[in-house]
Amino acid sequence: MRSFVLRVVLEPDEDVWRAYIPELEAKGAATWGHTQEDALRNMQEVAQMVLEELEQDGEPLPPSVTVSEQPLVTVSL
Repeated sequence: MRSFVLRVVLEPDEDVWRAYIPELEAKGAATWGHTQEDALRNMQEVAQMVLEELEQDGEPLPPSVTVSEQPLVTVSL
């Protein structure tokens, strides 16, 4: 099992919240939600899909992405 740590930008956009990973936005790593929590939950799913696609295509990850061979837990307050 590998864990990936990615920086997410979360910002208000009219009446929703926009979330994206700047280094992977061009690959589709962007989404939104009605609340910050919704946007982050959606970003988790989108990030997983983008990372799986990069891996399948043999594309390298941006250097800003931290990869750990151990399971990780992140907590945002």
